[in-house]
Amino acid sequence: MKSNFQIDSLDRKILSILTKNARAPFLEVARACNISGAAVHQRVQRLVRIGIISGSQFNVDPKKLGYKTCAFVGIFLDNAALFNNVSEKLLKIPEITQCHYITGQWAMFLEVYARDNEHLRVVLADKIQSIKGVSRTETFISLDVLFDRQMPFMEEEEVAGRR
Repeated sequence: MKSNFQIDSLDRKILSILTKNARAPFLEVARACNISGAAVHQRVQRLVRIGIISGSQFNVDPKKLGYKTCAFVGIFLDNAALFNNVSEKLLKIPEITQCHYITGQWAMFLEVYARDNEHLRVVLADKIQSIKGVSRTETFISLDVLFDRQMPFMEEEEVAGRR
């Protein structure tokens, strides 16, 4: 399966603009690229079709919804063969916002949001640690998010300048 798709400098410029502001109107992007809005639309649709762009979303601030505790949880499994069963169960826990299959000491690494430390304790003890196959967990509470961003997409000139 080929994962390195061919994109040209115009695609790169469009991606550079949209990764900085996904809500930029296509006509604004078109003006910056000196092409028509229809051409931007066609380019974006192609980038979606080949999987370079995967959807768009609004990001909700968990703190504004009362989820003031963010934690990262490393999961140790009893047996690696239980991975699929454990991941299916984890998917059903709404407080888990990300689940990574990783190398290293843990099998999985989670991002969890809870209303407070007591709620986090309930999520850990009653939901995560009760899953058959989870032998233990290691939890790190985040004190603050210093930055949160998408992978920056650089235009060819920016890439060349960093070499």
